[in-house]
Amino acid sequence: MKKSFIIISLIILASFAISAYLYPQMPDRMISHWGINGEANGYMGKFWGLFLMPVISLAVFLLLILIPKLDPLKANVEKFKKQFNNFIVFIILFFFYIYLLTVFWNLGSRFDMNRAIAPAFGILFYYCGVLIESAKKNWFIGIRTPWTLSSEEVWDKTHKLGGKLFKITGAISFLGLFFPRLAFLFILVPVLFSTLYVIVYSYFEYKKVIK
Repeated sequence: MKKSFIIISLIILASFAISAYLYPQMPDRMISHWGINGEANGYMGKFWGLFLMPVISLAVFLLLILIPKLDPLKANVEKFKKQFNNFIVFIILFFFYIYLLTVFWNLGSRFDMNRAIAPAFGILFYYCGVLIESAKKNWFIGIRTPWTLSSEEVWDKTHKLGGKLFKITGAISFLGLFFPRLAFLFILVPVLFSTLYVIVYSYFEYKKVIK
């Protein structure tokens, strides 16, 4: 965790430093949200426009490093600790990337937000697949349904399938680079399908096990 901790700390510190440095240059109302068509449609004051994402990143980081310590099955978490630590790095990098896009837009740069955000989701979803495939049974991380938590066999089968589906979801998300108007669909539809499919799959696998 030491290496990951250093990387994440530097990213979060950089986001706070950038916010403090750019504060005088930003408009009083910053664009903070874009619709599914890629057009800006939400605003907030410049303090939260600059500092909200760094604060969220810090809060998520603290929460994610606390979770393994609270898990009654922490010994299982240790078995995929490397993948989990890497996931924390990826999620903080994702937040930082979205933060930088917001900052550059409010500084006057113009680009297709859908096209810019698609690869970030693609990488994040793909690594979610890596994490899911490696996750051992625990109470906080992975596909936690009543059926996966009730059977080690169901947990393993569901996570093996779920990991593959989320990797495919990540690959599909990259299509938003080439079809920016459909980027929202390339991101949302596959992740919803994958999530619902593994939930249903875990139920039927559990039924097989108890028979």
